[in-house]
Amino acid sequence: MPTARKTDPLGPASIPVAEGEEPWTAEELAEVRDELTAEVARLERAISVAQAGLEDLFSDGSDGAGRDPADVGSTNFERDQEMSLAQNAREMLEQAQLALRLFDTGEYGSCESCGQPIGKDRLQVFPRATLCMTCKKREERR
Repeated sequence: MPTARKTDPLGPASIPVAEGEEPWTAEELAEVRDELTAEVARLERAISVAQAGLEDLFSDGSDGAGRDPADVGSTNFERDQEMSLAQNAREMLEQAQLALRLFDTGEYGSCESCGQPIGKDRLQVFPRATLCMTCKKREERR
């Protein structure tokens, strides 16, 4: 079955749906793919901006010599915030890129843990999803 899906990666019939859901239409799939592509581009820009901000913060001189301790603390806080935002954007970018790869290879829509359909409703709301709700809940409990 996986090889059949790989020959028609964008065909609506190749993307699984949860029980009770309508099959994907070509328009819905195009919309999801466009959303993933736009998200990848947006996240790449966000990472670029965050990197530039971090470079500015690091070049400000973080040794604190002759600087007010409150200014040093503020700069350190800003740097930590920027690093956290950049890391979060990198993780979301990786998720979006993985979802696009799965989409292009015809493997999109199946849970990477149990193999069951993720569900059309879930993917339309969260196109980067690679786990069904059951597996995602189980992962979050760990």
